[in-house]
Amino acid sequence: MEYNFREIEKKWQKKWVENKTYHVVEDESKKKYYVLNMFPYPSGAGLHVGHPLGYIASDIYARFKRLQGFNVLNPMGYDAYGLPAEQYAIQTGQHPAITTKNNINRYREQLDKIGFSFDWDREIRTCEPGYYHWTQWAFIQMFNSYYDNDLKKAQPIDKLIKNFETSGTEGIKATCSEELSFTADEWKAMDEKAQQNALMNWRIAYLGNSVVNWCPKLGTVLANDEVVEGISVRGGYPVIQKVMRQWCLRVSAYSQRLLDGLDTINWTESLKETQRNWIGRSEGTEMQFKVQNSDTEFTIFTTRADTIFGVTFMVLAPESELVAQLTTSEQKAEVDVYLDKTKKRTERERIADRKVTGVFTGSYAINPLTNENIPIWISDYVLAGYGTGAIMAVPAHDSRDYAFAKTFGLEIRPLIEGCDVSEESFDAKEGILINSPKPGQEKEGGLVLNGLTVKEAIVATKKYVTETHLGKVKVNFRLRDAIFSRQRYWGEPFPVYYKEGIPYMLDVKDLPLKLPEIDKYLPTETGEPPLGRAQNWTTKEGYPLELNTMPGFAGSSAYYLRYMDPHNDKALVSEKADSYWQNVDLYVGGTEHATGHLIYSRFWNKFLFDIGVSVKEEPFQKLVNQGMIQGRSNFVYRVKDTNTFVSLGLKDKYETTPIHVDVNIVSNDLLDTEAFKKWRPEYNDAEFILEDGKYACGWAVEKMSKSMFNVVNPDMIVDKYGADTLRMYEMFLGPVEQSKPWDTNGIDGVQRFFRKFWYLFWNKENQFIPTDDAPSKEELKSINKLIKKVTYDIENFSYNTSVSAFMICVNELTAMKCHSKQVLSDLIVLIAPFAPHIAEELWESFGNNTSVCDAKWPVCNEEYLKEDSVKYIISFNGKARFTLEFPVDAERDAIEKTVLSHEESQKWIEGKAIKKIIVVPKKIVNIVC
Repeated sequence: MEYNFREIEKKWQKKWVENKTYHVVEDESKKKYYVLNMFPYPSGAGLHVGHPLGYIASDIYARFKRLQGFNVLNPMGYDAYGLPAEQYAIQTGQHPAITTKNNINRYREQLDKIGFSFDWDREIRTCEPGYYHWTQWAFIQMFNSYYDNDLKKAQPIDKLIKNFETSGTEGIKATCSEELSFTADEWKAMDEKAQQNALMNWRIAYLGNSVVNWCPKLGTVLANDEVVEGISVRGGYPVIQKVMRQWCLRVSAYSQRLLDGLDTINWTESLKETQRNWIGRSEGTEMQFKVQNSDTEFTIFTTRADTIFGVTFMVLAPESELVAQLTTSEQKAEVDVYLDKTKKRTERERIADRKVTGVFTGSYAINPLTNENIPIWISDYVLAGYGTGAIMAVPAHDSRDYAFAKTFGLEIRPLIEGCDVSEESFDAKEGILINSPKPGQEKEGGLVLNGLTVKEAIVATKKYVTETHLGKVKVNFRLRDAIFSRQRYWGEPFPVYYKEGIPYMLDVKDLPLKLPEIDKYLPTETGEPPLGRAQNWTTKEGYPLELNTMPGFAGSSAYYLRYMDPHNDKALVSEKADSYWQNVDLYVGGTEHATGHLIYSRFWNKFLFDIGVSVKEEPFQKLVNQGMIQGRSNFVYRVKDTNTFVSLGLKDKYETTPIHVDVNIVSNDLLDTEAFKKWRPEYNDAEFILEDGKYACGWAVEKMSKSMFNVVNPDMIVDKYGADTLRMYEMFLGPVEQSKPWDTNGIDGVQRFFRKFWYLFWNKENQFIPTDDAPSKEELKSINKLIKKVTYDIENFSYNTSVSAFMICVNELTAMKCHSKQVLSDLIVLIAPFAPHIAEELWESFGNNTSVCDAKWPVCNEEYLKEDSVKYIISFNGKARFTLEFPVDAERDAIEKTVLSHEESQKWIEGKAIKKIIVVPKKIVNIVC
């Protein structure tokens, strides 16, 4: 019987749907296991062979856990909002909902062909009102909450209001935008507008002024990863930095908990370190600096207040509000030119770029410890979001300050005895202080650090600054609050309306607020976001609704909870479902989400945990980052000034130009010349210089992209080789976490393996050959060796070595002419996670009337792996000459006697005196003559 993979795969894909094989419900009698893939965005191009890599890896694990007896949740859905669909709508006039639906249908068709064990009854789409109802609901809860720093959790805003009514801001320890102070009487004297504006200072979802990546051509704010070198990824338009009033989420309130949570989850250390750096915890001091000839004061944050005597200039971020206040009329023109330039650079680019730029404001600050006048500059190496957006520069002991001082000829004052700052800054973590203060700057009763060690100086400075009220000790974080507004159409509407300019939340009973229809998807002629075009975009009472929409990450921040209970119209997730599934046990996705999605979703879940919705504070217990499958490009070589193409091995005889060619008309690096002629009109009359009647192409590993014609469609692979072959081959390419090139050249070997595997069960005369005969000792050893190897490999995501182990075992069982149902049944179950279609077909052939998914994962019996005998290397004077096999429990005397009497030994010891015999148990016998 032939292995007809096309019929087998269609048959079982149909049966899985009919039998609801992958439908899952909460089952208290079983231990749960939740497997999740990072939310895919369905692009119009569909899947290429690189996309399923992570899905296959997680699917193998999900099937494995089910076979181990777990109740496995393995859902799939779509992150359906986004800029690409909106841009397509702008270009074509087609509603983004239609584009998105078509893209989803294409994705679903491709995913089904690969044979995933997704429970499609739980599918969610972020663009459906039934889903974004709960994103809007969560936003309302954040608006109605503040973060209590004593309790270290979110609390109802009503609790804060009650405190204001009785004690004002006294005793309030909460995360806020700025420190405000008022009494209970002052609070009560405020009108509603003033009170609401004050509360915005503490709300977790709040309106605030933020520096954003603004793209005038697209008419919207862009995330950092949507901008490269000041240009939008989508469309290639200029992007500038702009201060805008935006909805924000107070992610920074959770900074310490986000750090602490990393110690409780099973992620790679490199990924944890990336998040730690992004959160950026630093302990330091906030200090006040007065401005010369002015009543203005400003705050700086420094991790090294002890270096204040080495401050020779101050630097403001270009976005700082102080820039306008401190720029003198003489410097204004120069400052304006500089600000205009920096608007075009994102913060990420500014951090990465070491180029020194800056401009003098014309103003001076006063050093509170020395009364020196310090020039105040502006430079884009200072970011508005870190600390206060203003720094004190100590060029002798900071590399970026040093470079700035060198560029602009500013003083570099060393603070460490014996340090050399003639060529570079000096790391001032150790040493004895000098110039603190420098001679002539001493103040009566002032701070003196000269002669102290760095550690002593740090303690003394913090104490002095605190006692003299020049500042306060503070923990600071680099993590910014999330900008949550987008000036787009295709996104979740905010559940917000405005009354006399004040934002209010809709009542939760009025959710979801559905996205309205509009005539076109561009900003209005007056510059409002596209929702400004909507007719009657107001509440029933006539109050205007918010015109911005939520960003892409809104819908992907709590989707893992919705999968637990996707059809619940009363809650995001029921208490019962959440208590059962709890959190994601295995999360699989790309490293590109390390600092965006993974930070925001962890924050979102911690907030939901605070208000009693999520039972687990950390959403993703174990995370695996799959690598990227790169493209393997092929080239043809055109002879210059001709339409003749020369084969790879002959190209050096001609002057040629390499040209990318569609890899889908190349097989094993051999070009289908007729298909090439039909590929593009200009090659209709192409001629070829062949090698042995064939045209060999060149190749290179590059990013998989349409422009390089190296995109491989998984549909073509499935049609030609089968879904099981595609699944097995992608795992065979290399470790899941590593990037590797796609090379179709090796896929034939995997397909041959499946044919060989098939013929363990069916012979070519269409006879089913397994029997009830007891397995041999060798057969049991082979299958138990495989059980042990595959179990370990799956648990450790070493799938590539599992594929090799399958090949070895099948070769061994074939050589043994194994027909044992006992052995072959275990073999089917072992391969089922990797190749579910062929496993189902063979499982049915055994007379089973249930899915192989419901079989039991075999357990290795170590007794069958024990060796009866062992080979010893027989050496003479340290040189190996031959091998002998002995019983594993052979005594030393018996080994020596056998070796010495063996005929092979005679020629090496003849006529020589034996000085010593060394026996290394189970390894070697060395005879010294």
